[in-house]
Amino acid sequence: MARVMLIEDDLSVRDGLALALRHQGHEVEAVSSGEEGLARLCGFAADIVVLDLMLPGMDGFEVCRRIRAAGSTSIVMLTARGDDFDVVGGLEAGADDYVVKPIRPRVLEARIRAVLRRGELEAPVSSLETYGALTLDRSSLTVTRNGEVVALPPMELRLLLELSASPGQVHSRQQLLETVWDHDYLGDSRLVDACVQRLRSKIEDVPAQPRYIQTVRGFGYRFGPL
Repeated sequence: MARVMLIEDDLSVRDGLALALRHQGHEVEAVSSGEEGLARLCGFAADIVVLDLMLPGMDGFEVCRRIRAAGSTSIVMLTARGDDFDVVGGLEAGADDYVVKPIRPRVLEARIRAVLRRGELEAPVSSLETYGALTLDRSSLTVTRNGEVVALPPMELRLLLELSASPGQVHSRQQLLETVWDHDYLGDSRLVDACVQRLRSKIEDVPAQPRYIQTVRGFGYRFGPL
């Protein structure tokens, strides 16, 4: 079971979700603000953060960015709306998945399990792969760029490993959702686009003119160093 940090300012929602997650066996630390969540996060050593976007003071977008900048803790965001502004903004800030309110505890618990399962990486035996300034070591699950280690959260690393396993092959967004996120995952293709954007910002010299992860318009992405 997971250690869950729940950041939600609505008392009734926070207490209800915390109770439901504890009933499922998770250890839950529930707080009402982003500032409090960030202050407690290191000491609590959360496996995953469930984060409301509409928080007083520091909003969920900024909290998400700070959590992502500090490490690879998984994040599921809670949004009152399913529109592009909330969803895309949260994903670009670093969230791994999202749940739209009103929240059914069973749905949230299933998303938590799925995100954590997708974050589990198995290291295959393989030699180093070098593509220009980028080197992938599949045995140690490390990525270096110009000799410096690139710290990637599990989902970004899984995406890079999947794309680079077949250079030149085009992967549709739906294929990537199935292979990288979960074989049974019926998710939003915006998850893929946001993850690609974050990954490009870390491995590309000019993210707006990608060398490694190229967009195939109307279809998806391919790994093909130029």
